Amino acid sequence: MRPASSDQRKCHARLALCLGIVLLAMAGCDGQGRQAVPVLNWYVFDEPSGAFAAAARRCSAASGGRYRIRLAPLPTDADQQREQLVRRLAAFDPAIDIIGMDVIWTAEFAAAGWIRPWPRPLAGRLRAGRLASAVDSASWKHRLWAVPFTTNTQLLWYRRDRVPRPPATWDEMIDMAESLGPDGTIEAQGERYEGLTVFFVSLLASAGGSVLTPDGSRPSLETGPTRRALELMRRLGNSPAADPALSTAREDQARLAFETGHASFMVNYTYVWPSARANAPRVAAHMGWARWPGVVAGRRGRVTIGGINLGIGAYGRHPDLAFEAAACLASEPNQRLAATRGGLPPTLGALYDDPDVRATFPFAGLLRETLRDAVQRPQTPFYADVSLAISRTLHPMRDIDPARDAVRLRHAVSRALRSEGLL
Repeated sequence: MRPASSDQRKCHARLALCLGIVLLAMAGCDGQGRQAVPVLNWYVFDEPSGAFAAAARRCSAASGGRYRIRLAPLPTDADQQREQLVRRLAAFDPAIDIIGMDVIWTAEFAAAGWIRPWPRPLAGRLRAGRLASAVDSASWKHRLWAVPFTTNTQLLWYRRDRVPRPPATWDEMIDMAESLGPDGTIEAQGERYEGLTVFFVSLLASAGGSVLTPDGSRPSLETGPTRRALELMRRLGNSPAADPALSTAREDQARLAFETGHASFMVNYTYVWPSARANAPRVAAHMGWARWPGVVAGRRGRVTIGGINLGIGAYGRHPDLAFEAAACLASEPNQRLAATRGGLPPTLGALYDDPDVRATFPFAGLLRETLRDAVQRPQTPFYADVSLAISRTLHPMRDIDPARDAVRLRHAVSRALRSEGLL
């Protein structure tokens, strides 16, 4: 066979170029030649009830064909979620459009340039009607970096058949529990992980202290409140009322232990209520709820806020559509759906008066009251290191020395803020 002539080679090259142009054009169209609908990837934890998937379908339909939201499920564990997202955002991944962000990621993701700040006019509208603590969790340096979608916080759960009234303080609760004997156990989160940091931050705030100064640049950890919080952690860790497995207990271990009927008190999130009704109806029949106990007599307890905020990836191809879609996902109908189907409390204050939401959360009034003065975990781009510094210094609780560990804690948090050493 003879080699192709120069003219033939030029013709083949022109044909290849034309074919490439046609293929590129078709990539933006569907099979019938219509312009393809932009797909917005929503990276969020794999919510089991289907509420998030339903919200994505609703907003896609409401867009009139201008975008379609596709769920990209993340692991249930928040640390694993963050690890996946950080790796991809650090690599400038354009496939990440909307991010279901844990409330503790706001400062880190904003400072790294991984998410976009919300346009000021839209941000003003999205703040309206939402719980101030939820808005604060999505804000950093006076800008809104995410729209508050769902929220949560811990309550005190107790056995009404054993306790005539809920305790007002931790000291009172430990006294009550010890007087009840084997069935007086207190279930809490004592493993060396984020839950232990939450426990300490809540005790510290209830004592009138904070981990960082208001600008987040250095430790606060006032001596009096810090020592008081550490004294209570040590007392619980060494009390006969503590679960013997306290040093390895997370939220789910506490829930399961309470459902056995051998505990009288538990601090935990709202999901324990539907779980007990489904798995331990005899226990649920006697479950009461109250505010998280205080630390100082006459001062109500304060507890940290949780939840999911919706951020917009900095490298996505359709940021304007992503802002619009995220606002739709976090709208009132979809917050109601997440609450009633998924058991995820809303960030819109008015929904706590909604009959369907109250049917799901019979403690809705107490929950809203608790959320109104909920505590933010330290708002700093170095939060992950700060949290590790706290949990590693204070584990296990039974070995805490309040005077010594108040000093160690300040040193560890200072190093975390300077990114010194591996924590």
